[in-house]
Amino acid sequence: MDNLFVTIIKATLKKYFGNASDDIFERSQILQYIAIKTRSANRGAKARGSFANLYAIYVVLEDYVKGGFDKKNSYSKYKGVEFTKLFKRQRELPFGAKLQNHALNNRLNSEFQKFFPSSEYVPILRDLETNKYWFNENLIIIKISKKTYNIAQAIIEIVDKYAQTKKDAFEQFVQTCLELQGIQGKKLKEVTNFILGLLEPNIDARLFEIVSYSILKYYYHDQKIYWGFDPKKIREDNLTLYKTGRTNANDGGVDFVMKPLGRFFQVTETLDVKKYFLDIDKIHRYPVTFVIKSQEKPKHLLSGIKANALRVYSVKEIVGRYMQCIEEIINIPRLHQCFMEAVKQGYLKKILNEIVLQSKIEFNYEEEDDE
Repeated sequence: MDNLFVTIIKATLKKYFGNASDDIFERSQILQYIAIKTRSANRGAKARGSFANLYAIYVVLEDYVKGGFDKKNSYSKYKGVEFTKLFKRQRELPFGAKLQNHALNNRLNSEFQKFFPSSEYVPILRDLETNKYWFNENLIIIKISKKTYNIAQAIIEIVDKYAQTKKDAFEQFVQTCLELQGIQGKKLKEVTNFILGLLEPNIDARLFEIVSYSILKYYYHDQKIYWGFDPKKIREDNLTLYKTGRTNANDGGVDFVMKPLGRFFQVTETLDVKKYFLDIDKIHRYPVTFVIKSQEKPKHLLSGIKANALRVYSVKEIVGRYMQCIEEIINIPRLHQCFMEAVKQGYLKKILNEIVLQSKIEFNYEEEDDE
């Protein structure tokens, strides 16, 4: 398995289970799933992190261990843990401040089944009437020969280590940005290449949105518009781009808003036509500019969206109405162009400063001096 974090997983299992650790890993579907979800651990802050489903596992198992069920055979009589308690707890964890309820309710189970389609079990058990939750003990109790092992506590430690690894990587990323702030006057090319490196297809979605916003904000900054309600009193304004909230938030499908034109921008990495049309529906088919994490040409992306839409919806009139709502597509090469133009206008320092500011906000990063 191409995952350096597996070494940490196996070392943690060794600590708890000694010579049985390798057999436990091979027989445990939930450990293998965690290994898949932690692939980004050793790829630094720029690689996509995966917290929602891992934290769903974590918070339910944490409740399990706190109840002592890993040491006693009475979990089947447990009345379950309330959703509000789990939801609050996952948002207290590193990078978890804006996690939604999807992983706890269905996303974890559906993805687990995708990776293990022949499995009899799903990780999360839920009573819809009481909104209580349990973890499926069949996935954390491993039998080898005549001995039984409970891996709940080991899983909690593994997820803790993953979160710490990602936190350390992000702190290093912020530190690199801060160091570049100090040398940018002397090493323009180094700073430029660093920022361009944040616009790769494999970059963490949150970082891509932050960098896209920082670039577009200063790309549009010097562009002017003349408008007014009276021809004799025409007003001059610079185009100003505003970030509407946290990245990947359920905010109605609007990531950036431009004044005074009222343009809406949505950042995405998917080519799923249903997601595009859902974003358009959320704002009642108001025109949207899509910033897409793709190297493909805008015309190819548009034609691909249209072809998929016709396949899914079949009615040309419906598809046509949605397609008219796509005001513009900005891809990675276009972001490169916007960045270089903004740099020529002298905004490199401000772009880097914006990346640092938005990253600290997004990842709840606090320096010791700030406390």
